Amino acid sequence: MSNSFDQPLDKRSRKLARARWNSETTGIVAERIARFTGTPQFLIYLTIFVLLWIGWNSLVPDNLRFDSSEIGFTALTLMLSLQASYSAPLILLAQNRQDDRDRVTAQNDRQMAQRNLADTEYITREIASLRLALGEVATRDFVRSELRDLIEDLALGEDSKTLHPALAERDEKIAQLEQRLAELENHR
Repeated sequence: MSNSFDQPLDKRSRKLARARWNSETTGIVAERIARFTGTPQFLIYLTIFVLLWIGWNSLVPDNLRFDSSEIGFTALTLMLSLQASYSAPLILLAQNRQDDRDRVTAQNDRQMAQRNLADTEYITREIASLRLALGEVATRDFVRSELRDLIEDLALGEDSKTLHPALAERDEKIAQLEQRLAELENHR
């Protein structure tokens, strides 16, 4: 450190020791105070305090009074003003912190809604593709109706050749092949 005024001071020596406040801790304390000042319990305590103050300074002998009722309880007014002047910034600080939490919650909700929408769209596409694939497969109802029709045709006693022309052709081919085999066996 320089002893003369013509030399600038070192930066470190100019800084006063500043209290370092942790903003998170300050915010938590402010929220607790703001929450308490908004409760019915606080209002009851404050009302009892004011009533005791006014009662003491109105009813006790003059030599025991510390706030004069003749000048409008000046000390009480100053104390309530001090309490209000500290409460307002603490409440604003608590509201700002709550706004920050609400903003983060809203962002998380939006991200969750987007993921849910994407999942829903994916599932919808999968269901649509399954429906298209099932459209090409014979359903249980279709197979049952075909079987019922065949059973009805058989119950009516219709000939198998008139039931299905392909079966009749097959039967004729089998008969021709059996006849040819018999001829070949006879020539041996």
